[in-house]
Amino acid sequence: MLAAGLIAILGLTGMNVYSLYALQENTLESARENKKLQIAEFTDRIRYRFYKQFNGLGSTDINKLEQSFRQTGHFTGEVTKILDRAAQDSMYEHIYFIPANSGICQSDEPIYQYQHSVHQFRKKSEYSEVICDGMGIARTQMKSLIGNYQYNNKIIFDTHRSITLVLVNPADQHIFGYLTMPFNQEYMRNDYLPHILKEKFGSSENSGMNVWLRDWTNNEIIASSNPQVSYDMEKIQFAQNFPDFFDYWKVEVAFTDQSAVAASNASLFKNLVVLGAAVVLLLGALVFMFISAQKERELAERQAGFLANVTHELKTPLAVMQAAGENLADGRVKDQSRLENYGTHIYNEAVRLRKMIEKLLDVAKADAGQSLIEPHPADLSEIIYSYIDEHEKYIKEQGFTIHLSIDDVPMIKADIDSLDTILGNLVENALKYSSDEKYLGIRLRSDNQEVELSVEDHGVGMKKKNISHIFDKFFRAEDTLTAHTKGHGLGLSIVKNLVELNGGNIEVESEPGKGSIFTVTFPIYEEAEEVKQENEFESSISLSEFGSEINLEPEN
Repeated sequence: MLAAGLIAILGLTGMNVYSLYALQENTLESARENKKLQIAEFTDRIRYRFYKQFNGLGSTDINKLEQSFRQTGHFTGEVTKILDRAAQDSMYEHIYFIPANSGICQSDEPIYQYQHSVHQFRKKSEYSEVICDGMGIARTQMKSLIGNYQYNNKIIFDTHRSITLVLVNPADQHIFGYLTMPFNQEYMRNDYLPHILKEKFGSSENSGMNVWLRDWTNNEIIASSNPQVSYDMEKIQFAQNFPDFFDYWKVEVAFTDQSAVAASNASLFKNLVVLGAAVVLLLGALVFMFISAQKERELAERQAGFLANVTHELKTPLAVMQAAGENLADGRVKDQSRLENYGTHIYNEAVRLRKMIEKLLDVAKADAGQSLIEPHPADLSEIIYSYIDEHEKYIKEQGFTIHLSIDDVPMIKADIDSLDTILGNLVENALKYSSDEKYLGIRLRSDNQEVELSVEDHGVGMKKKNISHIFDKFFRAEDTLTAHTKGHGLGLSIVKNLVELNGGNIEVESEPGKGSIFTVTFPIYEEAEEVKQENEFESSISLSEFGSEINLEPEN
């Protein structure tokens, strides 16, 4: 299940990471599409710039204009205003008019050139072939359009050279004439186009692209949005043609995407951080659940083993007591020594049963948080001497040698019964798990901040992997001696609980084959020490005053 969960998490993580990168690519592609639209809008803007001066011409009455020109040689005042406006535009060199039925450009007939100063057309004998080329292109295109054309004018470009306005009379679908305006190449190439490119797109850091206007027939760069960046055909990612004009020029683009990439990378980084945190949390939760399940399983196994062990341990004393009781009840035992022996058996088994039940009750109280303690000032040295006096005979019968090292230590504040239980369980544990060398060491000392009680044996010891679990309920190390030693895995758990309830701490040092040292520390009870020192001081004063007159021997 853990493996399946890990695979699922890794799979989902991989899919999410892939989706995030795909989203980043889509974001960048969307940003590029927006930039392409900007380029298309830019070309339309330039196109509009070339014929914006002729706005309003569409509402002109061509019949009236044609009659005015035939009668007076001049255009109407309405159209003259439009021509004045166009004549002042630096984009055009001059404005020329070629009547549709004239032989201009086919003979030496002079052309009409608009003079802004007098607001009239004047004939001019010399003119550029650009004018005739523009008129010729317009005449050729209109031949196929005039039959169904419904407007009074048509704008036609001769690539980047000139613009021609064809004046059409839609009433009888004939062409009145051609207004042709050659472009001012120096202004257009050196001023207008570089300026508008830089104004529109600026630096690549802001626009996310470098833009060039290129004459692809002559392989010439007309203008650039960023002159400091050299043109490189291999880096061009998009090219846009101009609509209906500048046939040999293209707007070519190299996307840098610096701003979009920076924003996208920042968003991607944030998303990856959030995703990584979520994955770590999921993995942590999964590992935690796995560890918890392992611990629960181990606890359940220990509890099952404990239940079987306790059942056996409870049955043994009860069986002994039952058998002895039956024999006594039947009156079959008459001998005094046998009666005493039976009584001793019943008593010992009852004591054993009582201790076992008391341990179970202690564990139950600890689990329920009902362990009641009554702390009092206590002298650990007195408790140790009292315990040794009571159990010395039993300990020596087990073949153990007791090594005591008791310093004069300060008082502590703890529950007396808890201290008896702690010392008893530690000594019992040392006796159980010693095989060859029957050594029991009890040491008491102080560092003026804590009182330290150590119980040492030279028994089987423990492996490192078992030390971290030695205070867990129902835990028993899997050793040969342990397997043949009676126990329930509760003693040390009870000790740790009682030590902590009394404000102390317990540690263990152990090495396989060399034994173990359990060390319990309690903080010094300073108030009791002050009282003790005062009493000692008063006693010393009394003795110094009365000297040899005090009789300290016990009375008969």
